[in-house]
Amino acid sequence: MSAVRTVVVHPDADALAVTTGARLLLQVLDAQAVRAPVHVVLTGGTVGIRLLAEAARNPLRDLVDWSDVHVWWGDERFVGASDADRNALQARTALLDSLPLPPGNVHEMPAARPEDPSFGPDEAAAEHAAELARYAPEGAATPVFDVVLLGMGPDMHVASLFPGHPARDAVGTPTVGVHDSPKPPPSRVSLTFEAINGAREVWVVAAGAEKADAVAAGLAGDPESSAAHVHGTERTLWLVDAAAAGTAATDA
Repeated sequence: MSAVRTVVVHPDADALAVTTGARLLLQVLDAQAVRAPVHVVLTGGTVGIRLLAEAARNPLRDLVDWSDVHVWWGDERFVGASDADRNALQARTALLDSLPLPPGNVHEMPAARPEDPSFGPDEAAAEHAAELARYAPEGAATPVFDVVLLGMGPDMHVASLFPGHPARDAVGTPTVGVHDSPKPPPSRVSLTFEAINGAREVWVVAAGAEKADAVAAGLAGDPESSAAHVHGTERTLWLVDAAAAGTAATDA
C-alpha cells in the first residue's frame, strides 16, 4: 500500500509548533475513536520539544484518555538517565509529567549505566527491541505505531540514522545501536527504517532556513537523505515552516 504524502507549510516556527502540537492531540483522539491502545513515537530537538510544550497548553489534551496511550521515542542519546540531553527527560518536562499517563505506558530507551561499562548502545538497542516486542502483534517486532514524529537535521538525518553511517543500513531489527555518531553525543540508540516505516503515519517536522536544502533533498527522493527513506503505511506528512520549505513544497 502506497502512503499518501502531503506537505504542509506553516508561516514560521511558532505556528509550526502550535499547530503540530494540536495535530498530535487530534491524531490521538481520532485513533482512540476506533482502536485501543494508541502508540505514539516522539522526537527530540528544538521543534520536537517545542510542539510538546504547545500540546501541554492546548485544552484538547484533557479530552484524551491517556490511560490508553503508549509513548515511545524514535531515538535517544545514550547518556545517563538524568542527563539533560536525553530526549525523554526533555519530553517529560515539556508535556508527559503533566499528563495522567500510567508509568508503564512511557517506554524510554535504556540509558547508559556508569556502573556497568559493558552495557553499551548495542545492548540498550537489544533491550529496547524486547520491550517493543512485548507490545507487538503476534509475529511482529513492534507495535503498530499510530504516528511517528521525526525531526530532521540539516545533514538529512532522521532519528539517529545519519547519511553514510553504517547504522542506517540495519535490517532485520527494530532498533540499532549507533556508534561514532557525526553529531554529539557519539553514542545513541535508534529505531530503524523498518520500525519507522511500519507506522500508520510518519510526520517529518522541520523549521528554519538551514533545513531548506535537506527538505528539498528529502522531498526529491535523494537516496542520500535519510528523510527520503521514511514513510507511513497510510500517510506521510512533511510539516515545515516557510523558511525550511524554500521552493521545495511547490515541487512536492
